[in-house]
Amino acid sequence: MAAVSFRRLGNALGFLACVVLLAYALYAELVLGLAPCPLCIFQRVAVIVLGVLFLLAALQNPGRAGARIYGVLLGLAALAGMLVAGRHVWIQAQPPGSVAACGADLDYLLEIMPVTEVIAKVLTGSGECGKIDWTLLGLSMPWWVLIALAGLGIWALWLNLRRLSSR
Repeated sequence: MAAVSFRRLGNALGFLACVVLLAYALYAELVLGLAPCPLCIFQRVAVIVLGVLFLLAALQNPGRAGARIYGVLLGLAALAGMLVAGRHVWIQAQPPGSVAACGADLDYLLEIMPVTEVIAKVLTGSGECGKIDWTLLGLSMPWWVLIALAGLGIWALWLNLRRLSSR
């Protein structure tokens, strides 16, 4: 029984970590004045999806089969976010001027294009995605998001896919 409670607590902690990540993203935007680029917004979406899945797993507290399903879904959500963050890091590593000029705002793109085309266009990156406005310990924000998503993904897999002891 204690192990089941541990899984619930662990999923709740994963949810809280996602809340902290999103709170800092909003702080960076609203207080520090760092406007998010389209790839930043997609990374936020990945963190939101991860947070919702962690919250559902904590609230439902499923048995072994359900926990495995949540583990796989959480792992996939973290992987998707890591791919977007990795693409962002790669764009930032390119020499200035080698990435296409700044594209249109994400809201405008969603108004004039189908969602699949918007996703493809955003993932190609733009000049604004290559700009580094903020660093901590020499790493840009997409690097930190990549690290956080990797940590949360590993946590989710370990927590929800491991065999619980029957003690």
